[in-house]
Amino acid sequence: MAKDQLASIAPALLIQTDTEGVYARTELFEQVVEALSNFITRYREPNTEVLRFPPVMNRQQLEISSYLRSFPHLLGVVSCLRGNESEIRNLVERPDWVTGLSATELVLAPAACYPVYPMAAARGSLPNDGLLFDVASYCFRREATNELDRLQAFRMREYVCMGTADRVLDFRARWMSRAESMARLLRLPCEIAPASDPFFGRMGRIAAVSQLEQYLKFELLIPVQSDAKPTACMSFNYHRDHFGTTWGLRTAAGATAHTGCVAFGLDRLSLALFVAHGVDMQRWPAAVRENLSI
Repeated sequence: MAKDQLASIAPALLIQTDTEGVYARTELFEQVVEALSNFITRYREPNTEVLRFPPVMNRQQLEISSYLRSFPHLLGVVSCLRGNESEIRNLVERPDWVTGLSATELVLAPAACYPVYPMAAARGSLPNDGLLFDVASYCFRREATNELDRLQAFRMREYVCMGTADRVLDFRARWMSRAESMARLLRLPCEIAPASDPFFGRMGRIAAVSQLEQYLKFELLIPVQSDAKPTACMSFNYHRDHFGTTWGLRTAAGATAHTGCVAFGLDRLSLALFVAHGVDMQRWPAAVRENLSI
C-alpha cells in the first residue's frame, strides 16, 4: 500500500536531519519539484502578477489577518537575543540561554499568500477585472505529527484571485476542474472533497463545521501515506470578504472585495509522483515524463 511504498522509497528522496519533520532534499527530489513547478507555471492564467516571498513575514500583519487566533498551535515566531555584547555573551554561556530570547517583528510564513493581501490593498481599488497573483514561499507549521506528508518546513505555490464574489468563485471552479485534468496528465489517482482547516480549540471546531457547511474549502486528495486516508496535495479556498474587510480591499465599484486561492503543496505533490511511479524516473510513464519535461 502507499504507506509501505513511501517508507521504502523515502531514503532516496528525503534525508532526516536532527529535527523531526525537517528533511534535506536529494537531487532526485529537487529535480521533480522543479519540473512540477514549471508544469504548474504553464497553467498560469494571463495577467497574473508573479511574486516570490521569503519564508518570514511581518508579525503584525499575521495578527491582523486573524491567523494567531485561528491557528496559534501551528505558528512559529522568529526570536533573537537582545542587549549589549556583555549581556548577550553572558546569556549564550548559560545552558538555558533560550530563556533570553525575545520575539522580533517577524514570524515564519504559514502560507505563501498572507503578505499579498495588504500589499494589494495598499495600491488602492482593484481594477475592473480584479487581480490575479502567482505567489510562492517556503512555509512553516508546527505540525503535531512528523509523517513525511506533513513536514514542518515545506514549499507552497499559490494562485490568488481578488475581485467580486462571482469572479472569485468562477476562478475557484476553473481551478478545481483544471487540477483534476493536471492530475490525470501526471497519472495521479485523486479525488476532490470538501474540507476544513485545522482551527484551534472549541470555537475552532465550530468554525471548521461552518467552513464545511458553506463549502469554502475543497482539497485534492492523493494516496501518499495511506490509501485509506489520502493526503491533501492541493486546496481550493474561498475566503469570502475576510481579507477584503481586514485590509480594506475594494473592488472598482467600491464594494468590499472577495478573495480566493488555489494552493499547491510542492513537496506533497512530488512525493505523490514518486509513490505512484517509483524512484527511477526513466521508468515513469512516457506521457508523465513528457508533461513534466524530464
